[in-house]
Amino acid sequence: MDKPELTGAGSFFSGVLTYGRMIKFSHTVFALPFALSAVILVQREHAITFAQVFWILVAMVSARSAAMGFNRIVDADIDGDNPRTAGREIPAGRLSAASAIAFVTGSALLFVISAAMLGRLCFYWSVPVLAVLCGYSYTKRFTWLAHFVLGFAISLAPLGVWVALTDSYPGAIVLLSLALLFYITGFDILYACQDVDFDQTRGLFSVPARFGVRRALRLAAGIHALAFVCFLLIHPAFEMNRIYPVAVALIGLLLIVEHRLVKPDDLRRVNLAFFHVNSLISITLFAGVLADEVARRWM
Repeated sequence: MDKPELTGAGSFFSGVLTYGRMIKFSHTVFALPFALSAVILVQREHAITFAQVFWILVAMVSARSAAMGFNRIVDADIDGDNPRTAGREIPAGRLSAASAIAFVTGSALLFVISAAMLGRLCFYWSVPVLAVLCGYSYTKRFTWLAHFVLGFAISLAPLGVWVALTDSYPGAIVLLSLALLFYITGFDILYACQDVDFDQTRGLFSVPARFGVRRALRLAAGIHALAFVCFLLIHPAFEMNRIYPVAVALIGLLLIVEHRLVKPDDLRRVNLAFFHVNSLISITLFAGVLADEVARRWM
C-alpha cells in the first residue's frame, strides 16, 4: 500500500525534521552549555538583558546550522561512498543540494543579523567566524589536524559570548574556550576511529588514519587530560565556590568512562561515548557553573 502524502502541517514538520537530521540538531547540546556557562560567568560583572541572551541563542543555533549544512553539502560525495554515512539526507536523496544550499544561506544570514543585534564588534567578526566554521569542512582533505580545527571553530562560542556581552575582547574566559577546544578535539578523534579504513582508502586525513587507532585513542586521552586541566583552572580564575569542583570531578569521571568504553579492537560503543557521555559532560559543566553561581549569591 502506498504511503499517504503529507500535506500542510504534516509536510512542514516532516521538512523541519529532515533539516534537523541533516545538521544533527541534537548535537547542539555539546557546545551550547559552554556558551550558557559563559553567560553566567560574564553576568557577574556586566549587566545583561533578555534580548542579548535571546540573540546569543539565535547566533549559536544559526552558526552551527550553517556550518553543519555546509559540511553536508561539501561532503555529500564522500558520505555517499561511506557505508556508515550513506544514509544521510543528501546522499540518500531525501534532501536536494539546492535545498541544502538555501538552508545554509538562510542560516548564515540569520547568524550575521543576530551578530549585528549583539553589537558592532560582533558584526565585524561574524563573517570571519563563518569562514572558520565552514572552512573546517575542507581540512580533512589535506591535514590530520582537522580535529583541532573543528575544536578551535567550536571553541569560539564562549569567546563570542564574552564579546557580545562586554563589547570587549576576552580575558579569563579563554580558559573555558580552551576546555571546549580540547574536549571537542578529543572526542572527534574518538569518533573518527569508526572511519579509519574508509579514510585510508579514500585518501582522507585524520589522526586514526595517520597514526592508527591505538595511538589515536592515546592522543585523545591526552587531549582530554588538557581539557580537564582547563576545567580546573576556571575555579581560581573566576573565584568559584565549592560546588564547581564537584562538577569538575564528575566531568573527570565521565571522561574516564568515555575512554573505557572505546577499545582499539572494539569500536562498537563509540556512539555511546560520543553522544551520551559527551552530552552528560556538557550538561554537568553548565549545571556546576549555574549551581555555583546560585550558591555564591544565596549561601
